[in-house]
Amino acid sequence: MQAIFDLYHWEVTHFNTIHQGLINQSFEIQTKDGGSFILQTINHQIFKNPESIDYNINSISRYLSQNYPDYCFTHLVPNAKGESLTKFENRFYRAFKKINGHAFNVIERPDQADAAAKAFGKFTAILNDFDTPSLKITLPHFHDLTLRAAQFKEALIKGDSHRLAQSKEAIAYLQDQNKLVAQYQYFISSKESRQRVTHHDTKISNVLFNKKDEAICVIDLDTVMPGYYISDVGDMCRTYLCPVSEEESDLNLVRTEKSRWEALQKGYVSAMQSTLSNFELDHFVYAGQFMIYMQAIRFLSDHLNKDVYYGAKYDGQNYVRAINQIELLKRYNEMIH
Repeated sequence: MQAIFDLYHWEVTHFNTIHQGLINQSFEIQTKDGGSFILQTINHQIFKNPESIDYNINSISRYLSQNYPDYCFTHLVPNAKGESLTKFENRFYRAFKKINGHAFNVIERPDQADAAAKAFGKFTAILNDFDTPSLKITLPHFHDLTLRAAQFKEALIKGDSHRLAQSKEAIAYLQDQNKLVAQYQYFISSKESRQRVTHHDTKISNVLFNKKDEAICVIDLDTVMPGYYISDVGDMCRTYLCPVSEEESDLNLVRTEKSRWEALQKGYVSAMQSTLSNFELDHFVYAGQFMIYMQAIRFLSDHLNKDVYYGAKYDGQNYVRAINQIELLKRYNEMIH
């Protein structure tokens, strides 16, 4: 690590690994002159063009510095050469000034859903006048339900015969919900739907909170790119409303909590209402269906394809994830009707 520290001209007195996040490695750095930084590697197996992420963060950083200098943002710290992306021994690094705060791994109370949703909504709202098309696409087709549905259909043709037979009930349910794909196509084709600066990964751990549990900053900006607001709201619905994760195999524990749903809706709409069209607001409920359904077909497609995308720590893990998300979609549909 010393060679990396030298590239930033840091005289490091202490550093430790941060065990949070699944994709990038993160380290907390303390320097002799009192500096406190977060150093991260960028996983370029997943993010094929780290330069695009760097470009996006810097573009937004400049806009916010000029227009909203008091907005809390993870501005990049340049290395000794003035570069915010550092390549060393075929690895990519970037650094931020450390923002004092803590993150939650799971939602514990409705007020946390409110605060996090408001933070993500404010992030998009404050960038309402930003030149969204200028941003790079860091993960092509990330939340493209049309593509995911086509991949699901292909898995039904080319997938493992044993797993196809085992999954008949799940397949039938997801095929029956195919109207959600048509609704997605209707939504994105409407003139009333806008592409905005969208986070795309709105789990609770991507918001920093202060000691009073107030949201202070949105973090982990690798997936920030042009998108539709239903991606952010949908991801919050998928990860905030249920008290157990997608790994839970006991379907009796999979449920939605209406108090969290109401808090999420309140927080996000309070930040975004003035920028959303009536047509977009009418699709707020759909956002949850969209994301939960998409994740279900992605998990089941991977199971049928013998776990080539997500991988599996045990045989059938992606099937467990798929039926978990199917159950969540059922519970969500019951809650909203």
